[in-house]
Amino acid sequence: MAASASEFAPFTTRTATVERITNETKIQCTLALDVHPKFAPQEISVKTGIGFLDHMLHALAKHGGMSLTLACAGDLWIDDHHTAEDCALALGEAFKQALGPIKGIKRYGTGHAPLDEALSRAVIDISSRPYCVAELGLKREKIGDLSCEMIPHVFHSFAMAAGVTLHVDCLRGDNDHHRSESAFKALALAIKEAVSKTGLDDVPSTKGVL
Repeated sequence: MAASASEFAPFTTRTATVERITNETKIQCTLALDVHPKFAPQEISVKTGIGFLDHMLHALAKHGGMSLTLACAGDLWIDDHHTAEDCALALGEAFKQALGPIKGIKRYGTGHAPLDEALSRAVIDISSRPYCVAELGLKREKIGDLSCEMIPHVFHSFAMAAGVTLHVDCLRGDNDHHRSESAFKALALAIKEAVSKTGLDDVPSTKGVL
């Protein structure tokens, strides 16, 4: 049986690599927004030095249909702030670079993700107008080695560097691990929808530019 034309169709992935080096952290991040079972299999490796942050970023990439390699050597002997913030900034910059010109994509995305008793909603607008509201209602001081105060700050730092408008809300839930993880998974689903291609070559804005 002859192979179909689609088997030989070129597959391109939107990808970028960002290196962020400061006196506080040294980060290398490679992000690909598109995966394919044959031509671009999903690959995820996250090593920030903070186990729960690794877990959250892995979930973000997995459910967002992205490949992500991120390694960070940070000043964790001080605390987790610089590492968590800078990893989110590097990820946001890689996202912005990988996406390129905002053309031919849906632009808006919404995701709802449950995790047992917890339910979160994320809404993203790839707008070039960075803004973030993250209301998770976390009560614990830390989850693993990640301060709970840093979790909404991770969303904020990502949004600022990516140039997106982002709203993340945990709608209900008792367990802070569940509340946080459902929020990252909701964001993953929102991103997956927003970056999906429409088949058009237009700028998704009445202004004609973003």
